[in-house]
This record gives sequence, structure tokens and C-alpha cells, in this order.
Amino acid sequence: MPEQHEGTERHDGTEQHATPRRPEGSRLGRRRLLRAGLGAGGALATVRLLPGGTAWAAPARDHEFGTAQYDGLWPSSHAGLRAGTAAQTWPDWTRYARIADGTFNEPADMQSAVDALKAQEVSVIELDTLLSDWLTDAQFAAHMAEVKQFTGLAHAAGLKVVMYYPSLELISPGGEKGRSFYKNDQGKNWVQRDLAGKPNVFYGSVVVWVDPGDESVWLSPNSPWRDYYLNRIKGVAATGVDGIWPDVPIYFDGVLSWCDASTWGAAAFKADTGLALPKAANFADPVFRRYVEWRHRNLLRFQLDIADAGRSVNPDLVTFVETVSMDYRYATSIGLDGGYLRQAPGAVSQVWEVDILGNYDGMRHATAADWVCLISMYKYARAASGTKPAWAFSYGWQADDASLVMSQLIAAGCNPYEVKTPFKNDTVDAAMRTRMYRFVRTNQTRLYDPVSIARVGVYHSAPSRDYVSPGEGNGMYVNATAPAGIADWWGGDDPGMSCASLPWLGEFRGTVKALVYAHVPFDTVPSPGLTADDLARFKVLLLPNLQAVSDSEAALLRGFVAAGGTIVITGPAPTALDELGGQRTEFALSDVLGLRRADPLPATRQNSYGSGSCWYVKALPGLSYLTKTDQASADQLLTAVRQSAPPEVTLAGDRRIFLDARRLGSDTVVHLVNFTNFGDTPAAFRSAPANCTLSWALPAGASVSAVTVASPDGTDPAPKAVPYTVTGGTVSVPLTVAQYSVVTITVGQAV
Repeated sequence: MPEQHEGTERHDGTEQHATPRRPEGSRLGRRRLLRAGLGAGGALATVRLLPGGTAWAAPARDHEFGTAQYDGLWPSSHAGLRAGTAAQTWPDWTRYARIADGTFNEPADMQSAVDALKAQEVSVIELDTLLSDWLTDAQFAAHMAEVKQFTGLAHAAGLKVVMYYPSLELISPGGEKGRSFYKNDQGKNWVQRDLAGKPNVFYGSVVVWVDPGDESVWLSPNSPWRDYYLNRIKGVAATGVDGIWPDVPIYFDGVLSWCDASTWGAAAFKADTGLALPKAANFADPVFRRYVEWRHRNLLRFQLDIADAGRSVNPDLVTFVETVSMDYRYATSIGLDGGYLRQAPGAVSQVWEVDILGNYDGMRHATAADWVCLISMYKYARAASGTKPAWAFSYGWQADDASLVMSQLIAAGCNPYEVKTPFKNDTVDAAMRTRMYRFVRTNQTRLYDPVSIARVGVYHSAPSRDYVSPGEGNGMYVNATAPAGIADWWGGDDPGMSCASLPWLGEFRGTVKALVYAHVPFDTVPSPGLTADDLARFKVLLLPNLQAVSDSEAALLRGFVAAGGTIVITGPAPTALDELGGQRTEFALSDVLGLRRADPLPATRQNSYGSGSCWYVKALPGLSYLTKTDQASADQLLTAVRQSAPPEVTLAGDRRIFLDARRLGSDTVVHLVNFTNFGDTPAAFRSAPANCTLSWALPAGASVSAVTVASPDGTDPAPKAVPYTVTGGTVSVPLTVAQYSVVTITVGQAV
């Protein structure tokens, strides 16, 4: 059965417990329109079709199917902007953002809504009103006048406004029996369709987030809907909002799988690839595998066009695309791969929807391995946004679990959007949000300005995720079985949903666990758009179960090793597939591995190549460590790390204290998050301080001038001086970490 994921609130992958958009009682904005006699059953909206009414598609590329080396991820219309991507300057308000949902039920409510959020230390309001619904042009224009009024009030209070706007879903209130966009307007012509031609439309009796009696239709991004939506984006931009928040541009798979095979999608696929659509979902079919990858690229173009449309009206406008697909397998089925946007041009980044275990329990019954999965998702989010701000959901159920989740989010370098699960319009606790957001404001430069000092990278291979052992599970967490008494669990009690059941993802997550438990700072390295600069700062690159790789990726990895880098590659078929999942006659990195595909694979092998080395392990030690926490498996991954990239920051203490380290000028900033109260089996949530000792190797000729600790756990978030000792060339700092501590070590020149 396909998983169900909602398009505007949560996407937890459970078929029987899809989450509501929001309580009906909070959707007063829509009811206000209905009371005024301006419901969606009124006059039909007018639209401007694309020239000739044809499907949108990028110009065809000259390549041979299955062996192409693509010339970048962006369509030719954006090619001239690529050189400036890395230097894109983002305004400070985006880099230091503290985000919360806001709305108004009546114009008279606007000021009180702004005042309440400002009092909670919010700096950016995600304005979510009624743009999910089918609106006539007149309704849309009237509402934009209200948005303009709200934005003026927010700006007067010193706050920024980013407008939420679903990108491919349109809801017709009362549309199951009454008039609807699908039945009475262009929905039937513009709808996404599966490979059998079925339309991606459903009613409130099917999923919970669409209210009973309402219609939800998911539109093709290649149809004239594209132009319809982009014109309305321009209307939003004209209100003076500071940003656009397009919600999940995906091929929605809640009721149908492998959309969009509409005539619009078929025409775009043909224009891009020269191929007809596949007949069915079959990973053995090279055309289907090409379709899987094409959907990632096609949605990337749509996101870029959304950002361009807004900036054509307001050059200072930013775009943050709500992205639900993290490091796990959901991107394969819905098409939205967040890593594809990493190096895209322009002021466009992501709001990452990082889901938690239980809709009505948060992370309160997580295992330690589940917590590692959460760490992995936030680290992936930060990496996949590249040098751009990475905003992310911070879900919680009660104040204590909510603050711990947000601590990990901040420690990973993301900006918090705090909400109470399972919706997105309320805080878990106003006092908790205020305390945490005051900490972020007080320490924002030390949180978001430093650069990573990690010398170890973990390679996240998008094609390996898509094509290695494809299956039904998405692998969001380890424990898919709900603890006793807990309902609405992410995995729906299906063991096949666990990342431990997925060979590629389990190996990736277990590799992350080995590094976290060893207190080794690391960064995720997303594969889309990979460049030599992405690898230059690392000494060791871990390549968990890397099978699918392009020739260009292989060349970059080969160059990394030749220049002195160390790689650790695991799995039974190292680089045996191309970037579209096709079998290679020879390993792409055969020379680096020192192995030929025709020969029996050894259990382990070390091979020198150029100035560097390759460590190969045939087994999946990461997957073993994920489930067993056996040191022998961890050592197969970490021995090369210890030899080639021993960390300059170390920690003596429980292995369930997450450590990350960055540098800001002469300061070394170390993040410590305490998840020591999570064990191997789910248990009731509790929080207790943990003692540890942080050690840092002084650079030659340097002396320590100060060590401070800042924490959101108390009443004062400002950094405080703490005792430390210097023995030889090592600084030692004894610490007690409640939930989250940020340690800053400042050095000067030795006298």
C-alpha cells in the first residue's frame, strides 16, 4: 500500500493515520469568506495559458539515454546565474530567523496576532491564511489587500512576513458534492495522473487533513497550472511580504503512486529525454528509472520558476520551499529531492519539515537510535541547503521534549520553526518558545556565523537511495512499532518502514550513529551538484553502501583520493551502478578500490591510490551498528577516521551526547546536546543532566583567553565564563549539560 503524506502540515508516512491540515476551528479565515457569500463555488477563476496551451518543459538536451553526464542541474534559462550562486548574499533576517506560524481570523485580529508573536521572541511570521483553497480572482485580490495590511503591521513591529502558499494542491471547500476546481474549472485538465492515467484527486472521506466534504486536487507542474500559480505568486509578492513559502511541490502519493503521467507530464518527459513514459513502475526498466530521476529535476525547475516569479515583482524577495523529503527514501516516491536545490541560483532555499515519531507524543518514546535518525535528518537539512539559510520544523508535544528537539535543530545549524505536533499553527508552550528563541537571539552570531571544522564527511548518494534495493518503506526512523498506549506512530506498526530494513539507508544512518557515538564532528555531503570544492576541506569521506554513481561523481571522488584524501566505502557492489541505476561492466572506482568486478570481493581491503587511500568493507558495518551497537562494526568505519582525521575537539562522557564543532574567527564553538536518557527500547521521556569533559588541542603558539558556556536551559541565555585547565597543549573543560550547551573557546597569542 502506498504511504499517505499530507501536503500542508505533516507527512508522517502512515496510511491509516494521515494528519489533519489543521483543526476546522482554526480555519476561520475561510469561513469568513463563506459567510460573506464568496465561497469557492462562485465565479470561476480566469487564467492565462502558456503560449499555445502546451506543456512546459526544458529544452531537449543532447545526450545518450542511460550514459549521459548532465551539464548541471538547472535549465538553460538559469545557466547564466550559476557562477554567482556560492556568493549569494542572504539578508541577516533570514540567517538569524526565529519563525512561527501566524494568521488572522478577522482584520481586527491582526495587531493582536503580531503582538503575541513579537512577545515570544519571534522574528519571522509564516503567514498561513486561506491560500490552500480555490479562490476566484476577486477573492484572491481582496485577500491580498488584507495580507498587505497585516504585513504593514508586522513591519511596524520589526517582524518579517513570509507567505505560505501550497504549490501543487488546491482544495475546494464543499467540493465533494458542490462545485469544485476539478469538476467545474480546469482541475480535470491540469491534474496529476498516475502511470495508468488515474487522476490525483480525492475527498475528505479519504484522508483526514482534507476536511469532510472538501475536494483536494494535485496539479501537474507542467500544465497551465504553472502559469496560473506563478501569476498568483506575483500577486503575493506585490503585497510587500518579505518572502514566499511554497508548500511541498511534490507528486503526491497519498492515494496514487508515481504521478505525473498526465499529457502535460508525458510531453515534458519526452521533450527532456526523447522517451515515452514508462508503462508501469518497474525498477528493472531503465525508462522507469529515468522517470524517477526526471521527476527530481522537473520539480527543481518549478521551484526556481516560483522564486523567479516573486523576484520579478520584488527583487529583494526570498523563497523558502517547504520540503518534506529528508535523507530517507520519501524523495524517491514524491520526486522532491532537497539536495537538488543546494547550489541552485537565486535567493531560494528550504523549510525542512523534519517529522517526529508520534503525532500525539513527539519524541517522548524515542530510542537512542531513533534520536540518531533525528540528528541525521537535521544534519542532512543543513548540508542540503548549502551556504543558504536552512529553516526547519521543530515539532514537540510537551515543553521538555520540544526544547530538546529544538536544541538539536539549532546545534545542527538550522533556524527553528517551533510548532506543536501534529499541526503547524500553535506553539507547544509559549514560555518554552520564548526562552528558546531568546537564547537564539542572544547568541545568533555564534550559532549561525561560524564555519564547520569537521574533517569527516558522510556521503549521501541520491541515486543509491533511489535505486539500491527499492522497496515500500521510507525509513524515517528505526522503531516502526508504536510503544504500548501510543497512537498515531510514524511507522504504522509496519517493520518494513524501518530504516533498519533498507540496506542503503540503514548503512547510511548506522554510519552517522558510529560518528555520533564516537563524538566525531562530521558533515553530510549531498551528491546532487557535487563539486571538488565540496570535498576540499575533508580528510576522510565515508561512502556508505555507495553503489549508484555517475562518471562525473566518480571522477571527483577519484581526485579527492589522488590528492591525499581517505575514503571508506562499504557494501557488496561498490560503484557497480551508474547514476540511473543501470549495471556497469566495471566498478566506476575500480582503480581506487584496487578491485575488479569480475574477481571475488574480499571481506576488506586497503588500497593506496595517488597520495591517498581507500578502505573497503564488503559487509554493511553501519547497518550492523545501527541495530546492535557493536564496537567491532564501528571500528570498521572509524579506524581510518582515527588515523587520518583525529578530531581536534574530543569529549569524555556518555556516547549519547551529540557533539558538533565550528569556528568563528579565533573562537572554537562547540555544541553539546544531551540525549543520554534515551535507551535501546522506548521508555517514558525524562531529562537529566549529564557530566562530561570537553578537550581541545591548542594550536601552536596559542593561549586560551576565555571559555564560556551559553545555554537555553536556564533563565539567562548569555554566555558565562566557566573554569578550565590547560595541560601541555590541551584545554580541558568540565561541564554539566542539561539539554543543550554551547561552549566557546577563545584563544590569543601566547606571551
